[in-house]
Amino acid sequence: MFIVVTGAFGVLGRTVCAELAARGYKVVAIDYNPAPETKFAAELVFGAVDLSDASVVESISCELQERGIALNGLVNIAGGFVWETFSEGSLVTWHEMWQRNLVTALNSCKAFLRLLKDNEGSIVNIGAAAADRAAAGMGAYTASKSALVKFGESLDVELGPRGLRVNSILPTIIDTPLNRQDMPTSDFNEWVTPKEVTEMIVFLLSDKSSGVKGAAIRMGR
Repeated sequence: MFIVVTGAFGVLGRTVCAELAARGYKVVAIDYNPAPETKFAAELVFGAVDLSDASVVESISCELQERGIALNGLVNIAGGFVWETFSEGSLVTWHEMWQRNLVTALNSCKAFLRLLKDNEGSIVNIGAAAADRAAAGMGAYTASKSALVKFGESLDVELGPRGLRVNSILPTIIDTPLNRQDMPTSDFNEWVTPKEVTEMIVFLLSDKSSGVKGAAIRMGR
């Protein structure tokens, strides 16, 4: 059973890859950063991949197809965050957030859809709970994440006849070392851990969630 994971080298991505590998899945790990020099929990590793470039993602899909690989799932973790007010910021930030949080997922879905097994395949997108109510400085980020969720809802309906499912997970703040460093006075108990998000991803990839379709699942307080 093959699962593609984008954004695989980050804290959440590494946790997801390790858990999937431990459960017997064969992981295809993709990330913008260079491939780790140490052993990574994946069958195939693609580093230095610009997921906002459709031709690059398509080339990976073609390679998997040539290897005779069919996919059971796709997990779109790749993305980014910038805090910047609209009045003092730049429209470049809006373009960057759109590319990193939406276009990367669009390109992955477009490239890998043909490899997903009918009546088995599941796509999981990582959105953001903040998209429900955007605070100052989070307009670009939440707009891109909101678009990702709505894209997932639409795609789920479109792929229904193939027996494929598309769901989104909306974490509040994921408890990572960088987030703790950036927000040292926050109550970390209200955050969601990478392990908790990973468990939800694994559930949505599995047959146990066969009735969950087009959902946007909030996690954390």
